[in-house]
Amino acid sequence: MRRIGVIGLGNMGRGMALSLRRGGFEVIGYDPAPAARAALEADGITVADAPASLWRDCDAVVLSLPTPEVVEAVLLGADGPLQGAKPDLLIVDTSTSHPDVTRRIAAALEPAGLALIDAPVSGGPKGAHAATLTMVLGGSDAAVARAEPVLAAMSATRVHVGGVGAGHVTKLANNLLCAAHLITAAEAVRMARDAGVEPARLLAGINAGSGRSGVTQVNFPTWVLNGAFDSGFTMKLMRKDVRLAGALIAALDLDLPLSAQAARLWRDSTEIPDDADFNAIVKLQLA
Repeated sequence: MRRIGVIGLGNMGRGMALSLRRGGFEVIGYDPAPAARAALEADGITVADAPASLWRDCDAVVLSLPTPEVVEAVLLGADGPLQGAKPDLLIVDTSTSHPDVTRRIAAALEPAGLALIDAPVSGGPKGAHAATLTMVLGGSDAAVARAEPVLAAMSATRVHVGGVGAGHVTKLANNLLCAAHLITAAEAVRMARDAGVEPARLLAGINAGSGRSGVTQVNFPTWVLNGAFDSGFTMKLMRKDVRLAGALIAALDLDLPLSAQAARLWRDSTEIPDDADFNAIVKLQLA
């Protein structure tokens, strides 16, 4: 692996492109937005005006895209790799997507000799820039092994959880838990506050016990109690992830009442704008 393409140059994709360059790779970026291309070019990284050159000239292409629909359009559309790609091209999808879409795309790419790994990430824009992301990986053992040098340049932790689509199942489960934990933690803080316990002291106690979670250990101290609300991950993105988790639950014909209630609370939180930090959901409980 020498030349790596990155498609999607927003907060996450730009950070990953810079991390790949620091890792010793030659990087080529593409984004349909001229401003995003210009920002990466100002960082000294080559950008393309169309994705075709990335499919043709790169050893691997990393995707950082907003929705499953966009991922499918990029990979199976008129400008996708099936129209002409380097033999044995490896595609790494770091987006949070629906596993059924991922598996459908992988099945369409496989006859052309193109391998797909789903590698959704946690850690936000800061993690992308610092190469400290966590990745949960779905793909064959062979494809994951081939991708390891590329993945290592972008992340600090990688967990291979199964075949294609398994990474996206795991990421949806993770984000569903995070979405629910934000609400339940806020309710616990509200209860304790009204009962006379300061939130910071409450969290110190919770984080020493069995009720702790990433939300109580990281989100509340870093972005909530100090009023920062600047994690870099928006309400719009978390709402999308909760909807995807709900769609997976429905497709599996499962009755998961707590998940349904969490999804309803996120869906009904319309007073919080899409561009607000996702931690702002706690304001509904802490008001």
